[in-house]
Amino acid sequence: MESSSNGTPSRRSFGSDGEESRIDSELRHLVGGELMTNSEIVEEAVDEIDNSNNAVIEPGKLSESSKKSRKPYNSQLESSPKNRKSVARAAAKKQRGGIVDQEEDSPELGPFLLKHARDLMASDNHRMALKYALRAAKVFERMSERNPSLDLVMTLHVIAAIHCRLGKSDEAIASLQKSIEIPDVKLGRDHALAKFSGCMQLGDTYAMLGQLGNSIHFYTAGLNIQKQALGDTDPRVGETCRYLAEAHVQAMQFDEAEKLCRMALDVHGENGEPSSLEECADRRLMGLICDSKGDHEAALEHLLLASMSMAANGHENEVASVDCSIGDIYLSLGRYDEAVMAYQKALSVFKLSKGDNHPSVAAVLVRLADLYNKTGKFKESRSHCENALRIYSRPTQGTASEEIASGLADVSAIYESLSEHEHALKLLQRALKMYSDAPGHQSTIAGIEAQIGVLHYILENYGASYTAFKSTIEKLRACGEKKSAFYGIALNQMGLACVQRYAINEAAELFEEAKAVLEQEYGPYHPETLGVYSNLAGTYDAMGRLNEAIELLEQVVEIREAKLGTANPDVDDEKRRLAELLKESGRVRSRKAKSLEHLLEANFHALKKDAVHE
Repeated sequence: MESSSNGTPSRRSFGSDGEESRIDSELRHLVGGELMTNSEIVEEAVDEIDNSNNAVIEPGKLSESSKKSRKPYNSQLESSPKNRKSVARAAAKKQRGGIVDQEEDSPELGPFLLKHARDLMASDNHRMALKYALRAAKVFERMSERNPSLDLVMTLHVIAAIHCRLGKSDEAIASLQKSIEIPDVKLGRDHALAKFSGCMQLGDTYAMLGQLGNSIHFYTAGLNIQKQALGDTDPRVGETCRYLAEAHVQAMQFDEAEKLCRMALDVHGENGEPSSLEECADRRLMGLICDSKGDHEAALEHLLLASMSMAANGHENEVASVDCSIGDIYLSLGRYDEAVMAYQKALSVFKLSKGDNHPSVAAVLVRLADLYNKTGKFKESRSHCENALRIYSRPTQGTASEEIASGLADVSAIYESLSEHEHALKLLQRALKMYSDAPGHQSTIAGIEAQIGVLHYILENYGASYTAFKSTIEKLRACGEKKSAFYGIALNQMGLACVQRYAINEAAELFEEAKAVLEQEYGPYHPETLGVYSNLAGTYDAMGRLNEAIELLEQVVEIREAKLGTANPDVDDEKRRLAELLKESGRVRSRKAKSLEHLLEANFHALKKDAVHE
């Protein structure tokens, strides 16, 4: 039985924290921009409303902005005594415990309710914020019965952000779906940007849930709308291209990511200076993409350019982060001394600017530990791992738990390569607890659980291994990653655990599903796919389905002979297994005959290739 050759590495989930889209600020000038940025309700009306909240909001829960003195808001809400009375009358009725009727809600009350909802969000009073936002939406809906209202669009975005903070992702998605149906792009640029903002926030919400396919779909729709509204060369279009490229990187779709990142580079190159910060960010991402595709020299070129540009702009911490990536490239190229220099340079900057116990320092120590491990300096590797773990055990205040969990997973991988499997397992279990099934990290959690399953399998804890892989598969299915290569590899690993538990029928089903997924993602000649073929053949043999087992093994042997040669030990093992099955079934190996024309053509191409090299 063959396990995954590459393991099942975990990776960080890309996405937002469920709050408003980063693009949403572009919409603010369209719908009550003064209200969202510098508008304030007149002091008398605010005092009456705040007093009315005392019956509902606990003391100390009011936002700081509502406690400060207000500047005059130059709108009808301030200039019209009638409007002041309307707001005050609604507040008075609320204070008496009544419910404000829709007839008593004046149109000018909507902007105030939305502003107050934002203030309550800032003070983490999300449930009361939701009540105010929903009331604002009702006011704007009445006002927009005939014409699309961008005020309603903004309100729905706020409602979605509050739902995300409350963990109600389905309600958030429903609000955002409604928000992108309201704007009419034919009515001009403002409506187009409103629709764009909704698409981006919807993409962020799906990314938070780990549903990268849906996330990319709405990011792409948003990009197309933004291009129509602003033109292909607008700098904001370049930023969105990079944002979408990052999502494709998270989904392991590197070709599409490279295409979008090049678009971002072209846009920012046309609009800014050659060493602009936007172009530096593009080059950092392009370096990651090229590295992931195995083009290390191109990756190094982009990262060196980004490093020089950031150094010219005085961004030392960013330069240190790029130096870490440059060290990674040197490590991939086997240029170990240069990698050590890059890491040490970054380490010095982080210690000076952030302190000796900052997680950024620990991350560099982990990189150095990995380098020393790969160069056979195991004592130095362990020492750096221990120093990194000391930092992760007592991190600086404000450090995100996800950052620590990611560092623990990286250290675990080093201990696993040192054959300290139990230590590696404990670190992964600590990392898993830190994520605590957070909705925005399901893919990352699935990766950690899969690696836990691998370690349990190595330690012969097959029941625990099966449980870990089962949880991994469930999360990947929930995230919509049933067609990813990682999903296929996890199915293969779970099948191996089933074989060890003598659940042969379940193992066959898992191997068959893994076979279909990996054939689609990798093709039939990839080593991972061949490993699943071999595992499935062995399972069919155990089930007495000899003909199917022989057919699969013949395919494996033929491919391995073509790729590795007939004398390779792996080929010998497969050939021996095939010979035993053929003997048991009373058959001989069927070889596909090659025509003389085919052989002559192959020989001609080989001679031509040699002539070119000469």
